[in-house]
Amino acid sequence: MVQAAAAQTLRIGMTATDVPTTSGMPDNGFEGTRVLGYPVFEALTLWDLSRSDVRAGLRPGLAERWEQDAADPKTWIFHLRQGVKFHDGTPFNANAVIWNLARFWKQDSPQFDAAGSGVVRSRATLVASYRKIDDRTVAITTTRPASYFPYMAVYILITSPASFDKGGRDWAKAALAMPAGTGPFRLARVTPRVQADIVPNQDYWDEGRRPKIERISLIPIPEPMTRVNALRSGQVDWIEAPPPDSIPSLRQAGFNIVTNPYPHTWGWLLSLAGPNTPFTDVRGRRALNYSVDRDGMVALLNGTAEPAVGIFRTADNIFGNPQQRYRHDPALGRALLKEAGYGPAKPLRFKVLISTSGSGQMLPLPMNEFLQANMRESCGVEVSFEVVEFGTVLIQTRSAPDSPGLRGSLALNTAPPTSDPAQIVRYTAAASAAPAGVNWSHYMDPRYNALLERMELARDPAAAEAALRAAHEVFVDDAPWVFIVHDLNARAMTRNVRGFVQAQSWFQDFVPVTMVR
Repeated sequence: MVQAAAAQTLRIGMTATDVPTTSGMPDNGFEGTRVLGYPVFEALTLWDLSRSDVRAGLRPGLAERWEQDAADPKTWIFHLRQGVKFHDGTPFNANAVIWNLARFWKQDSPQFDAAGSGVVRSRATLVASYRKIDDRTVAITTTRPASYFPYMAVYILITSPASFDKGGRDWAKAALAMPAGTGPFRLARVTPRVQADIVPNQDYWDEGRRPKIERISLIPIPEPMTRVNALRSGQVDWIEAPPPDSIPSLRQAGFNIVTNPYPHTWGWLLSLAGPNTPFTDVRGRRALNYSVDRDGMVALLNGTAEPAVGIFRTADNIFGNPQQRYRHDPALGRALLKEAGYGPAKPLRFKVLISTSGSGQMLPLPMNEFLQANMRESCGVEVSFEVVEFGTVLIQTRSAPDSPGLRGSLALNTAPPTSDPAQIVRYTAAASAAPAGVNWSHYMDPRYNALLERMELARDPAAAEAALRAAHEVFVDDAPWVFIVHDLNARAMTRNVRGFVQAQSWFQDFVPVTMVR
């Protein structure tokens, strides 16, 4: 049962099927990190979520500043913030940072966390080694120079080492024993599959960012209409991803609908290396992109998304000028399929691994059913689905293209973040090919990777951006993904929720939020 709300309790209905893990490295994708990651646990670098009018960048976190080593561009020096304490009163220092890095990267350490390591290492893929310089300074060395490494460090969340001892030196037990972070909120209660509560950290190191709200309750409600009914009946005050067809009636009933573009691409990743894959021919991949009725999909979503014709939004400066300008053009799609050897007598057939719900997935079942009909009607392509939970999709994204868990799927539906160059490298670089990373498609174009390398080596931000723009043009033309829509990140909430500023990010700041009842 959802607990009745006190006057200053904000109750959020999540899309997750379970409460994200509370050990200091949440599961359930970026939704888990949004609600039980950054509010409670922090990284050396943090997202700046203070504005709604620009794409979120980085700000200092547990490190006051950082720089590449002048003598070794693979090494980053982080200067730690002083006077910070974990929620359990123990000090944050260089020893705590090194302990946490060993938690994720040193398999024979007593504190090694296999589940958390899988999440962190898939996001911060370039960490090679680390060392303590002194009590105020640590160095992290990457496998190759990476101008964007601070955007990877933002995903390495820091937990109090004492939390591990409190939990009996077992992370599964520690997760239920209220582990301590350094964030503006601390864990107060966890009931698996039911609810997690966080409350303000009144001793937070940044006095200007101490929360005013008394409590936030995080409640997993994976079924979209159940979330809507919970909002309407007053069981929750805020829901993630309201079903698009519910939005007009929610507005009419006086609820606020909040949207904003954010770095996100919902699409199909095509397997270029799976057994008997039909996607080695670029003509077939482009054909699928010309067959998508993106405007129809946006209409299905009641305007809570916008058409995607690349990884980035066309409004982004880094979109560039690719030769292929995808649109709904069934005639061109059929012509390209014919050149690739497909037609009425030999239709292109493949299976897509999809989820029932999950972080950034919007409404995967009706959206994929729309695409199934769209592909059949536009160009005679026959698509089938393997439907699993979102956690399974995440696991398979990091698995080899012939993984038995794919059950014959040659495409995978997910929503890669596009917030920064590190994410692009993580999902598309040759060195990130699964299972080493999450380049599940095994896209390996040498031109593309040369441009990514140029971006990595750049010391000048403008040169790095130019290389990324040129790389994106190649990626769009090669079409290893089917680009479908960019989510506008809809949320619905009561008018009692005040102070929320929706950042252009997967993550959001709960510190300014208050409730009026």
